Amino acid sequence: MNQNEIFDAIVVGTGISGGWAAKELTEKGLKTLVLERGPMVKHIEDYPTMNDDPWDYPLKGKLSKEDQEKYHIQKRVIWAPTEDSKHFFVNDLDHPYVETKRFDWIRGYQVGGRSLTWGRQSYRWSDIDFEANKKDGVGVDWPVRYKDIAPWYDKVEEYIGVSGEALGLEVLPDGKFQPAMKLNCVEEDFKKTTADKFDDGRLITIGRTAHITDPNATFEGRGTCQNRDRCWRGCPFGGYFSSNSSTLPAAERTGNMTLRPNSIVHEIVYDDTTKKATGVRVIDAETNEKIEFKAKVIFLCASAMASVGILLQSKSERFPNGLGNDSDALGRGIMDHHYKLGATAKVDGYLDKYYKGRRANGFYIPRFVNLNEETKREGYLRGFGYQGTASRGDWSAEIGELGYGKDLKESVLKPGRWTIGVTGFGEFLPYDDNRVTLSPTEKDKWGLPQLAFDVEFKENEYKMREDIKREIVNMFEAAGFKDVASYEEPSGPGLGIHEMGGARMGHSAKTSIINKNNQVHLVPNVYVTDGAFMSSSSCVNPSLTYMAFTARAANHAAEQLKAGKFS
Repeated sequence: MNQNEIFDAIVVGTGISGGWAAKELTEKGLKTLVLERGPMVKHIEDYPTMNDDPWDYPLKGKLSKEDQEKYHIQKRVIWAPTEDSKHFFVNDLDHPYVETKRFDWIRGYQVGGRSLTWGRQSYRWSDIDFEANKKDGVGVDWPVRYKDIAPWYDKVEEYIGVSGEALGLEVLPDGKFQPAMKLNCVEEDFKKTTADKFDDGRLITIGRTAHITDPNATFEGRGTCQNRDRCWRGCPFGGYFSSNSSTLPAAERTGNMTLRPNSIVHEIVYDDTTKKATGVRVIDAETNEKIEFKAKVIFLCASAMASVGILLQSKSERFPNGLGNDSDALGRGIMDHHYKLGATAKVDGYLDKYYKGRRANGFYIPRFVNLNEETKREGYLRGFGYQGTASRGDWSAEIGELGYGKDLKESVLKPGRWTIGVTGFGEFLPYDDNRVTLSPTEKDKWGLPQLAFDVEFKENEYKMREDIKREIVNMFEAAGFKDVASYEEPSGPGLGIHEMGGARMGHSAKTSIINKNNQVHLVPNVYVTDGAFMSSSSCVNPSLTYMAFTARAANHAAEQLKAGKFS
């Protein structure tokens, strides 16, 4: 690769946002260098566990003692990493950071990033979300509204394939949907009971998820979901959306993409004369070679916290505190979602019913609090939603009573009773003192400063968490479920794996880092389109919104380049 070559664009990162940036920029004719700090992962070819069965693992998929050390932070998630997915999670010993306060930073450093392991839940924001900061007097006002993003939501949904049910809700706008997956019998009755017993607008629907469900749909290189529920291993059918199966192959087909893995971007180079960025500095992860690549426009999509880290490290005479950071907003307003709390219950009956396949989805309960005067709650701002599922357990719970013999043999061949469980996802307010900085003392193996996290839940979050537990218990009891119990597991911010903020979007460089087009206010040829630009968090999974903003920003950048603005 010619290091003196000046690319039209550089994209840093290959996850949800980076893949979309690469696709859109290359399809607009821009010669684009795509940099990924982790190794190459080719669709299908590099999914080593995609067809494995549970009995293929001596520890039934659990991590060995040695691996538990390597993934000592990643395994805070509990359900991941496992033996069949660990290669898509970072080795924490190689990638340390400083926890001034507990922060659960769950990462995947490889081509495709966390698009290989994401939960695939795909929900639009509404004006209730975009207007919330202004109405509540919290953080900074978003310089965009739903109408600005709606066409880009359309574009993204049609391209990635999102299955779901149209509801006509103001708080959760409908989209361009593939056929919805089906609720099972218990979930259907829960839906009916909820509609009958509550009059505040709460409802049950199937999750909106980035899975192709229409057998007649045409997606280049991708097929329909096979209901295997092995998504996080990489799907050989391309049934769910990932950068590897979709956007990166599309970018490659243009002939305009150069993809370079094992490339750790640590700094954006700024020219004091032109007042523009000229490129990025890179450390080769395998050779430790230091390289500089040049481009007319740069898209920072390294994942929220990593992008903030790169901006903080991008110091110059003009920007001694990080690129574009005259406001001291850089690194502030770090958010996530509430997670690891909800309720479980047992369900009587339905023993003559089951379900087909392993549905890679659950039901969803959209936000129903603090939407208007009728649903207003005292003590906290914003709201929450729920994700859950009902299923039949296995026979193992009966062993204590059955012991052995004929009864045990018969039990082994039958599914257990029905149970239901729900997890709440609540909004996290953007506090300026929830921040990430560069450690002045701790460095990683490449000599780069570690990120230091000083982020915590505050009173608003704790009060909301109590309501999250209380309301789902009310719903389960109203449905007649048995042994209803709320739960709340220890966690820190980050564990929802929806970390965001740190380079917030706003109206002015005096209070924010990014403008309405995702450009750094003071360095307009640098775009930030991953979670770093978020000024508030809503309570829905954020990836669809990242993709929509990225597509919008990439098209804006292409127009600016064509107009000679970055020459």
